[in-house]
Amino acid sequence: MKRSRRYFSPEEKVAVVRRHLLEKTPISDLCDEFAITPTQFYQWQKQFFDHGAAAFKNSDLAVQRAEQAKDRAIESLKVKLLAKNEVMAELLQEHVQLKKELGEP
Repeated sequence: MKRSRRYFSPEEKVAVVRRHLLEKTPISDLCDEFAITPTQFYQWQKQFFDHGAAAFKNSDLAVQRAEQAKDRAIESLKVKLLAKNEVMAELLQEHVQLKKELGEP
């Protein structure tokens, strides 16, 4: 009799590996409970450790996005400051010109 293939979701696989690592459940018990072979368990465990860094990449991405947003805000403020300085320079130049025309010291 041919057995149908069982599919485990990534969450289920992590739960099985986690039970072994955290709760110290023997691999043989887990294999019996979930009807998997020890080889399958060790493949899941290898995948778990190989791709564990992916869990932390989202937080790195969030940090990068925050830094990019901060950099954009700084650039925006620099542009505003330059525009303000230009306006102030024009006003001071007009002020000095008017003082000269009126003969004030």
